Amino acid sequence: MTALRITLQVLLVLASLLLVPLVLLHKGKGGGLSDMFGGGITAGAGSSGVAERNLNRITVSVALVWTVMIVLLGLIEKFSE
Repeated sequence: MTALRITLQVLLVLASLLLVPLVLLHKGKGGGLSDMFGGGITAGAGSSGVAERNLNRITVSVALVWTVMIVLLGLIEKFSE
């Protein structure tokens, strides 16, 4: 394995592990099972608008890094044959 491939794989794992909690931190949009059991009552007491926008930006950025790592690893695999 080349050093580039190992570096990309490590970055992919880190981005994957970071992406899961970032997605779970988002405020629910309603209409799901959590609302049926009373989760919608506390949804208004969640994060502020600025915090939610920053969380959106961070999540999208990490998702883009994750996507780029997948594409680069695929290209490296294709051209290494």
